[in-house]
Amino acid sequence: MSKNDSTRLATHINEALRTPTDLGTEGVEEISASLRELLADVFALYVKTKNFHWHMSGAHFRDYHLLLDEQGEQIFEMTDDIAERARKIGGTTLHSIGEIVEHQRLKDNNAEFVSAKDMLAELAEDNQQLTQFLRATHEICDRHNDVATASLIENWIDETERRTWFLFETQHGE
Repeated sequence: MSKNDSTRLATHINEALRTPTDLGTEGVEEISASLRELLADVFALYVKTKNFHWHMSGAHFRDYHLLLDEQGEQIFEMTDDIAERARKIGGTTLHSIGEIVEHQRLKDNNAEFVSAKDMLAELAEDNQQLTQFLRATHEICDRHNDVATASLIENWIDETERRTWFLFETQHGE
């Protein structure tokens, strides 16, 4: 494909996916880019939470296994809302696992074995980081007067802080 053909295709795609909004091009681009990173982080946190759910062991297996299952469901529920919000304002979102890897900031954990205590501590830390990322995206939304995305983010911050709290308390209850 020639450079001209590639440019025409990109222009056609941008036109086909453009959604009417009053946020302005810069706002859409900046908010969509931040939502793309958030979505990648949420997918990474979801997979890690499910990984730890599947590989949980120890004296509190049942409680921790159920806690991580509940948290995994809550995290996964965020994904569609994040992606659809980017599309509602005329942006694009992730297309593949490769793009998740490209944009995620939370670290994966591929260890064969992680103790229950370390799993819970790592997830608490990841949720705290996600809260920071959510707050940063909220600031971007505020700059561009995107109150709808900011409102969603406020709920996600509350949910993420709750997960952090529960994970923290599991480590300090004994």
